[in-house]
Amino acid sequence: MRPSAVRLLLFLLLVATALRAEVTLAPLFSDGAVLQRDKPVPIWGRAEAGEKITVTFAGQRREATAAADGRWLVLLEPLAAAAQGADLTVAGKNTLVLRDVVVGEVWLASGQSNMAWPVSRAADAAAEIAAANFPLLRHVQIERTVATAPADAVKTTGWQRATPQTAGAFTAVGYFFARDLHRKLGVPIGLINSSWGGTPVEAWMSPAALSADPRFELVGERWRKNLEEFPAAKAAHDERQAAWTKAAAAAQAQGKPAHEAFLKKNPRPRAPRGPGDPWTPSGLFNGMINPLLPYALRGAIWYQGESNAERAGEYHALFAAMIRAWRAHFGQGDIPFYWVSLANYAVAGDGGERGRSYAFLREAQTQTLALPNTGQALAIDIGEPKNIHPTNKQEVGRRLALLARHRTYGLITDDTGPTFGGAVREGNALRVRFTHASGGLIARDKPVQSLEITGADRVFHPAEGRIERDTLLVRAAAVREPVAVRYAWINAPEANLYNGAGLPAVPFRSDAW
Repeated sequence: MRPSAVRLLLFLLLVATALRAEVTLAPLFSDGAVLQRDKPVPIWGRAEAGEKITVTFAGQRREATAAADGRWLVLLEPLAAAAQGADLTVAGKNTLVLRDVVVGEVWLASGQSNMAWPVSRAADAAAEIAAANFPLLRHVQIERTVATAPADAVKTTGWQRATPQTAGAFTAVGYFFARDLHRKLGVPIGLINSSWGGTPVEAWMSPAALSADPRFELVGERWRKNLEEFPAAKAAHDERQAAWTKAAAAAQAQGKPAHEAFLKKNPRPRAPRGPGDPWTPSGLFNGMINPLLPYALRGAIWYQGESNAERAGEYHALFAAMIRAWRAHFGQGDIPFYWVSLANYAVAGDGGERGRSYAFLREAQTQTLALPNTGQALAIDIGEPKNIHPTNKQEVGRRLALLARHRTYGLITDDTGPTFGGAVREGNALRVRFTHASGGLIARDKPVQSLEITGADRVFHPAEGRIERDTLLVRAAAVREPVAVRYAWINAPEANLYNGAGLPAVPFRSDAW
């Protein structure tokens, strides 16, 4: 071998050795990170097998030895809240120094598009962004990633402080939630934004969660069938796409009005779902949640369900299993898990406003409150029936924060609206009782809307409701012997029943048909 070739080979071997020796940190550890206060804090990463690792932070020094696969982890003792940023040092054969690390409250924000929806597209966006001067409210966005097996790494934006230059890209629901908590608690708040629009709950479930219940085999069967049909579906799509592109170009050549009219009548063909699609069961857990484990969290907030509305009957079991599995994977007990009940929306293909697929999905969400340490924020009164992405994210974030303030941080406040407690027959009416009706019931602006009542024939008729303190007497002239009552039990109801705290009543039905 020529000397030059030998030198090149030696150089490459030295480079490879150096790369193997590099100490690395898990994705969430970067400058500006927020660590969770008052509980053990795992710090982890990779290094060369057998390498000694030392982690130093806030007067603590912890050591670990990288395992045969290169993994290492240390556990810091619980930390007090700290708004003054400090260095976190990780030393092995190389040294990493994270600057401006603070300690406070960390929340994971996940779900589909209504969680991903940024501040820049929320109501009053310009004013909100201009006022975003909260250097201790920090946000890290996880890159949208599908993985077929649990991954260790994922790309992120790094931790960003809330400023007018950055806040526009933050999750709006998460930002308004975190801003409320930051103001109330006076400690740093960290938001981990791991969300992806248009995704179903099964994509966010771990493989272990999906294999834990025989009922979930249907999810895998559907996806396997989808993959089998994908090649033919993709070929057909490509033909439609080519024809659409040609027609769109012809319309564009006729001028802007013709092009806009064409697009309105002929939306771009939707590609079929196949390998690498974000609907892959467990695909988003593998790619966007597993790399975060076991980062110390206070809890999670969630806004998702629209993509499962067509199969609402499956949702409760899947959602509950997802929550249990996330808690098990993070290994921090029953961390708080709060979600948003779907807003009022006229679902296309389901009777519009009068359809009921969203009503059944909301019911599945409400049923999941049977799990410990959970809570539900309503959006039934602040949606936009013609817009699946209502812009009033401020109130959604505030209602989620009420749950956290009360249930997580022990600050006494009402956090839930009137909740169905039962219905009893009184002559030709049904008297509905509620929990969480502090201050009595209130009908905003007009008599209580969106009430229905039925007799034994199970035909529901519009009904009137009379408020009597914390109960509602419901009757309809067409129903002399009522047996069941419903409230806001359609996709886009006019929901105007509240408690004295101004929180909306939870949609309900007394039947189980």
